[in-house]
Amino acid sequence: YFVFGEGVKAGDLNYIVKKGYVFKTYEGKLIQTGIRSKQVGAIQSNEFEFSVSDKAVAEKMMLNSGKTFELHYHEYKGTLPWRGFSVYVVDSIISMREPQQ
Repeated sequence: YFVFGEGVKAGDLNYIVKKGYVFKTYEGKLIQTGIRSKQVGAIQSNEFEFSVSDKAVAEKMMLNSGKTFELHYHEYKGTLPWRGFSVYVVDSIISMREPQQ
């Protein structure tokens, strides 16, 4: 499959894991904060599930789970077993910081 699109997503890193039966790939989830709710303390949240193509990028994310990341990704029209479970494949970290309270 070819690259269909690319972009940047930002949010708090929920998790990153290495898994798979034959091909071990890095899979993660970013929680993107959304529009604030009318209720105090409540927010909407969107989840961005992705695969990571670069071992060094994945290991840096593993050491910094819970922090806020800006991630560059490529979007594909389908998945390949050696590329990961998601059509969104992160290839680099643009920025990383402590989450806002």
